[in-house]
Formats: sequence, structure tokens, C-alpha cells
Amino acid sequence: MTTFDEREKGFESKFALDQEQEFKAVARRNKLLGLWAAEKMGLNADSAEQYASAVVRADFEQPGEEDVFRKVAGDFKGAGLTLSEGEIRSKMDELASIARDQIRAGE
Repeated sequence: MTTFDEREKGFESKFALDQEQEFKAVARRNKLLGLWAAEKMGLNADSAEQYASAVVRADFEQPGEEDVFRKVAGDFKGAGLTLSEGEIRSKMDELASIARDQIRAGE
């Protein structure tokens, strides 16, 4: 195998690892978002875990994060809570950063 082939294989491996970590970080962010939303809605611990799982599953409806945003925003509205789009998106960004840090740390 040439040096070029070895470098190419190394880049492919790094790309695959980066993609896997990003997938895990997004799933973790969605779970954290679900737990945060559940707390805002006053759900008990068991219901909060179930709700967080539902938020994670919502991300598989469409590419991107709009499906997750719509679920949480709609559930807040259904619960009679008024959180702005900016508040929800800001929390999503904050939790995404936390989730990435946790994944990198091996948590």
C-alpha cells in the first residue's frame, strides 16, 4: 500500500468517526432537549424519560432539526406554555454544545 493510499484510508476513517460522533451528539442533544422541555411542562421523572425518547424519535421524521423544533414547540403550545422560537432554538444550540462535549469526553 502506498503512502497516498494509507493517508486516504486514514481520512476515510476519521470522517466515519466524525459522522458517528455527530449522530450521537444530535441524539444526545435531542434527549437533553426533551428532558428540559419535560421539566418545563412539569412531567414526572418517568414521563420525562418517555417524552425525551419521543423527542429523539421525532428527529427521524425529516432531515434536519425542524421536526424536533416543531415537536417541542407544539407540545409547549399544547401544554399552555409560551416560549418563543428564539428561546427554544437557543436552548437547542446550548444543548448541542453540551452534547458534543459529552460525546468527546466519552460520556
